[in-house]
Amino acid sequence: MPKNTSKLATYALNPIRSLGQYSLFTTSALFLIFQRKQLRSIAQHIYSIGVSSTIIITLVALFTGMVLGLQLYYTLIKFGAVGALGSAVSLTLIRELGPVLAAIMITARAGSAMSTEIGVQRITEQIDALTTMGINPVRYLVSPRLMAAVISFPILTTLFDLVGIMGAYLSSVLLLGLDKGTYFYRVQSSIVMEDIRGGLIILVAHW
Repeated sequence: MPKNTSKLATYALNPIRSLGQYSLFTTSALFLIFQRKQLRSIAQHIYSIGVSSTIIITLVALFTGMVLGLQLYYTLIKFGAVGALGSAVSLTLIRELGPVLAAIMITARAGSAMSTEIGVQRITEQIDALTTMGINPVRYLVSPRLMAAVISFPILTTLFDLVGIMGAYLSSVLLLGLDKGTYFYRVQSSIVMEDIRGGLIILVAHW
């Protein structure tokens, strides 16, 4: 086989091989979640992933909503459509912006910490020690974190959406004088279950 052809085959097969390894790893981690003695570990990681990320999620959501409400107010008022600000803010946050920013914030804070922790355990041969003692490293290290993330991400995304909507309320209603009833009526009337479901799908895709 020519050298160039061999390199091309390697470049083509490497992504497929990596995808297969990732799929097997994820399937194994999901299956091992349902084994015994996982609840305490899952609860601990829910705290480290979810509860510990609440402050940064709240702050980012609040200022994102305030800026979004401010900019949309000055844009919509030019067209006499400032009453639609509640719809624009809520749909923007729930459909796309909330899931994307929440996933970035959680991954940046919790994901980097978990990666560093497991990397240190690999360097110091702690993972090899688990294997020697007959403990499955995937069940012990990966499955609880995966389940905790599955539980925490939708809750934190919902929190981001709610705080962002309230942030837009602060900037548009309290600071700029938009009618409170109009704002909340637009928020309530514009959101349907498909929007929330679509936002969660976006969250999974970015995760």
